[in-house]
Amino acid sequence: MNKQTKDKIAYIIAVISDFAATHSLTTMQAYRYLERFKGLDFVDRFYEVEHTLPFEDVLKDLTAYCHRKGGALA
Repeated sequence: MNKQTKDKIAYIIAVISDFAATHSLTTMQAYRYLERFKGLDFVDRFYEVEHTLPFEDVLKDLTAYCHRKGGALA
């Protein structure tokens, strides 16, 4: 596995963890929510841009994206 892939995986794990903490969820609940409402696809697809932003902005983007896809968290 190359360094870029490892960095992306580590970033996605950190996003899931912070998303869970922000919304008072367990990491498993956050993972399932992000998977169901395409948040993980969003982070994967826009990694190059999102990882340059502050985590607060990333979590706001992710929350808004999932909400548009039918998620209840806002």
